[in-house]
Amino acid sequence: MSDATTSAANKSWDGTTIRPQEAEHFGKLALEWWNPRGPMASLHRLNPLRLRFIRGAIDAHWPDVAASLAPLSGKRALDAGCGAGLLCEPLARLGAEVTGVDAAPENVAAARAHAQGSGLDISYVTGELAFLDIGTFDLVISMEVIEHVADKRAFLASLAAVLKPGGLMVLSTPNRTLASRLLLVEGAERLGMVPRGTHDWDDFVTPDELRDLLTEVALVMGEPQGISWSPGKGLHLSSDLALNYLVTVRAA
Repeated sequence: MSDATTSAANKSWDGTTIRPQEAEHFGKLALEWWNPRGPMASLHRLNPLRLRFIRGAIDAHWPDVAASLAPLSGKRALDAGCGAGLLCEPLARLGAEVTGVDAAPENVAAARAHAQGSGLDISYVTGELAFLDIGTFDLVISMEVIEHVADKRAFLASLAAVLKPGGLMVLSTPNRTLASRLLLVEGAERLGMVPRGTHDWDDFVTPDELRDLLTEVALVMGEPQGISWSPGKGLHLSSDLALNYLVTVRAA
């Protein structure tokens, strides 16, 4: 594990994983979260790819429901670091009983309002995941979150604690590469594609580092898949891990 990741994993506020300044940063964006042309436009562009990967992971993990329009029917799903619910709502439409947890109360308020307007029954909670009494889940997802937490190992341990035996976890995060520094931090933030201050490149986690952290909390990582961009294809799933990557995870 690199010095950068080890240092980041050891930072903590009173044993918690939430960084107050991160929660404040994203909370200020709460009212714009669902605007596909607003400051969170990059997430709206990522969402179809994330959902394609998640659906493929669901079908592979529970092949008996692969042909179903509601493969998560009868299952509980958690989105840890849910923002204003961009992934919670699609999971609910796949049949899941969904809980979303976020550090920013403003995001949770926006998520509740949007779900109510969409006619979806989703439970949203604010707080530190390890301290919440929310039960266990068949599916746990956390997308572009681990790079924002104070203690990466503790955060992954809290995800492991709420994953049911035989359950499925899906994670995504930017890779710490020169390409991600130039495109995701320097380029995207300077061009206004991502709000200023969203990313700290030193907190990005490589696939090898993530695998090591998961092993420490008795979780096993599958083969990562990248999210790439090209002029011809735009954003697309690929074998190139230089920018963002997604992984499936299961209990050891």
